[in-house]
Amino acid sequence: MYDSVLTQPMRAELTSLGFEELTAPQAVDAFLARPGTSLLFFNSVCGCAAGSARPGLSRFLAGEIRPDHLGTIFAGMDLEAASQARSRFAQLPPSSPSALLLRDGRPVRYIHRTEIECRDAEAFADLLRQECAKLPN
Repeated sequence: MYDSVLTQPMRAELTSLGFEELTAPQAVDAFLARPGTSLLFFNSVCGCAAGSARPGLSRFLAGEIRPDHLGTIFAGMDLEAASQARSRFAQLPPSSPSALLLRDGRPVRYIHRTEIECRDAEAFADLLRQECAKLPN
């Protein structure tokens, strides 16, 4: 677990964009039960989260294409919530940061850390735009 004082600005960076913090298993289940398109982001303290992922999410969400629902779990902090989400998608390797695009609670596209750390913020935003444009209505 990380110091909550250290992680609060990282959490606030996403909640200010409209992300709902999922800090308990019940919140994860409720989020995944929502109809429509969703983006579940596993937040992290690592450098690629700060350099590419969170700034990229901000740039992506400034555009026209957006999922219906935005949720975030802070890996390394919200342990029970992270475990619950990962148990629902056991076929996907754990990664933080990472982004999971869903349609009606089912995974459509998983963006692992390895796809984030090799991109700058704008390139990550572009990847999200491209993937969200493919989501079925």
